[in-house]
Amino acid sequence: MKVLLAGASGTLGRFLVPRLIETGHDVIGVTRRARAADRLKRAGATAVVADVLDRDALLAAVDGLAADAVIHELTALTKAPARYGDMEPTNRLRVEGTRNLLDAAGELGATRFLTQSMFLGYGFQYLGRAPLTELAPFAVPTGTRTDPVLAALRSTEDQVLGAPAGIDGIALRYGLFYGGDTDIYASLLRKRRLPVPYGHSGALALIHHEDAASATVAALERGVAGHAYNIVDDTPATWRELIEEVARTTRTPGPLVLPAGLIRLAAPYIGEVMTHVDVRVSNGRARTELGWTPRYPGYREGLAAGATTADAASGP
Repeated sequence: MKVLLAGASGTLGRFLVPRLIETGHDVIGVTRRARAADRLKRAGATAVVADVLDRDALLAAVDGLAADAVIHELTALTKAPARYGDMEPTNRLRVEGTRNLLDAAGELGATRFLTQSMFLGYGFQYLGRAPLTELAPFAVPTGTRTDPVLAALRSTEDQVLGAPAGIDGIALRYGLFYGGDTDIYASLLRKRRLPVPYGHSGALALIHHEDAASATVAALERGVAGHAYNIVDDTPATWRELIEEVARTTRTPGPLVLPAGLIRLAAPYIGEVMTHVDVRVSNGRARTELGWTPRYPGYREGLAAGATTADAASGP
């Protein structure tokens, strides 16, 4: 297929572009930066420079192009969102950006549309020990400061799963990405700037960047219209377990261990994720309908593979 990928130079896009090309798809990458456009061209993709939040500019940029599918992987997160306000630009991309990309899909003649969603849509709280399926309540307001994030996730899913006739909409509820940003975590650990909470914090759904990319291609090719898919591995983990394993595999100092309340005071939004979220998520539908299995069943295997690759690259 010919695929318009919005967010082609982003965290997941860097893994998704080569995976799409390797599996025989043509990629038109949308980015706001000329430098990123040059990197996309070197990777074998066509590049379009446009701001997805500017509908007229976006439609002008894709005028005359054709695509079979659109994949929306845009966020505005260049670093961990410390405060609730840090999520506002990404919320806009999930609401306004989705709407504009659906308009672009119509102009391109696309018949499939995939959007990025997140497991956090199930709720920023304890949600039981049983893994949640896609039939569980999603993005239900709670009257707390996380409601705008939930509303934005609800908006992108509603728009895409209820896409206009002729467009098959699919939502991908990714776990917390890890693996491709291990070097960033390691740098923060060396600077003693990546804390973890005392005691047991809640379980998070995780997914390695490479597995997220392979699942996205599987959904592009085999996903069922109107379905959401949990794109997660088999091993939920606490924030502390994940970061301590990063420290071990990268041979960096262990993280600072701080009271959960202090972490939330210093960084309210990400602190909420670190200390309050406790949700287990099933990937059964993705396995069955997409024929997809995570290469890395858990964070230990994923981080170990990255450490092995780094050791091999460094040589004796």
